[in-house]
Amino acid sequence: MQPATRNFVALFCGCLLFHLAGTWSLPLVDRDEPRFAEASREMIQRGDYVVPYFNNRYRFDKPPFTYWAQVVGFRLFGEDEFAARLPSAVAAALVAVVIAAWGARLGHARAGFWAAIIFTLCPLTFLWAKGAVADMWLVLFVTLAHWAGYELFRDRFGGNWRSIVLRPRRRAGWWWIFYLSLALGFLAKGPIAWVPLGTVNALQFFRPVSFFARRFLFVRGILLTLALISLWGIPALLRTNGEFFAVGLGRHVVGRSFGTMQGHGGASIFLALLSLLFYFVAVFPGFAPWSVKLPWLFSRLKGKCDSLDVYLAAGTAIVFLIFTIVKTKLPHYILPAFPLLGLLLARHWLESGVSERTLRWFAGLTAATFLAVALVGFPLIAPAFPSAALFKKAEPFLQPEMDFAAYDFDAPSLVWKFRSRVRGFLHYNRENDRDVATLQPDQIPPFLASPGPHFAVLPTVVADRLYPKLPSGYRKFSTRGFDIAKGRWVDLTLILKNR
Repeated sequence: MQPATRNFVALFCGCLLFHLAGTWSLPLVDRDEPRFAEASREMIQRGDYVVPYFNNRYRFDKPPFTYWAQVVGFRLFGEDEFAARLPSAVAAALVAVVIAAWGARLGHARAGFWAAIIFTLCPLTFLWAKGAVADMWLVLFVTLAHWAGYELFRDRFGGNWRSIVLRPRRRAGWWWIFYLSLALGFLAKGPIAWVPLGTVNALQFFRPVSFFARRFLFVRGILLTLALISLWGIPALLRTNGEFFAVGLGRHVVGRSFGTMQGHGGASIFLALLSLLFYFVAVFPGFAPWSVKLPWLFSRLKGKCDSLDVYLAAGTAIVFLIFTIVKTKLPHYILPAFPLLGLLLARHWLESGVSERTLRWFAGLTAATFLAVALVGFPLIAPAFPSAALFKKAEPFLQPEMDFAAYDFDAPSLVWKFRSRVRGFLHYNRENDRDVATLQPDQIPPFLASPGPHFAVLPTVVADRLYPKLPSGYRKFSTRGFDIAKGRWVDLTLILKNR
């Protein structure tokens, strides 16, 4: 194995182990993690890898790539938290390798390596690389497309270490990587994966090169991207009578852009205006501790910028601009900008003469803090997850043929945890369009009394009122915990009937 390859393998393995630390000890966090994981499990159970389902109902929120990756994890390691989170950890480790390889390709392996470390050791990466969600796959494919896009330019920008002259015949491979990455990014999280198209056009605006359109062959490339997406998209459209794109793109892309979803964003004009600054503030805790150098980096970039500076800064700015305009606000939306920001910072920091000792001190302290959170903090807070706590108590009495219901607790984690032992689904009010809508208190007793084994989860105060004395053959289990999705403490009781 060549030394460079050996370094990349070591970087990948080190980052993967870092991201996997503690993933097995923390229950899946509502709302998104259990939805992804359960949809992937239902893919396996149905043998249907085109249309995702959650709780026996269509799930149109995201395209299928993350579900496919989780299916692989489940096949290899079983259907648990570790396997559900494994794909995100793999994707984050691959992002680090791509960043390091990009830096090495530019002729400065140290800048690439430290950019990979900067990306890996910041709070947003730490959290979402351990999450059973789609974001890290999006970051991976967007980063690959950004790298490939720059490679299609850089033979026109001179011969310094940032722009090694390439013979034009070697561009074809980068063209394929660029458009394949756009297609896979769309299959991971939708149209936001096409940000690199904006970045390459921004660079052409600020640093024009000849034969720009001929280099990118945009019409041919977009047709290739759409054709690859259509291999999944056309069957999904046909199977759902067009609902997948109508809901997936209409509600979850257009809807997020022009309205707030799940309470994320400004509900009033004042809050909406204030939210325009959201990401320019959120980047400081999200990119910490490296964000302490961002004001310095900005002042440095106001001076002379070369083509790489313009390209990385343009890609970063476009991500911030898009999500500043989008009305729904969540801190992790700007993660696709972090690899570019890491490369910018590492390159200029090293050129300013920072010592390796300083960088190692920053990295070591940050890594130790994150590992302490993952290996010590996660197990400490795990008992506060009510679905997992109830499942642990009731597991010995669960039967495969059971179905179940709930009142005032519609956490997707309830479906994820209990469907690992039962084949039934969580009952819902069919007139409600939500993926899980709980029954009402007066519906619980007839549900439990119906033939066959059942169980129901409801607030303890309601359970005590409905069942001051348990009927013969019934059992109950109680717990207190924190409902993360709704930001409240809950006191829950599970009432189970075994016959």
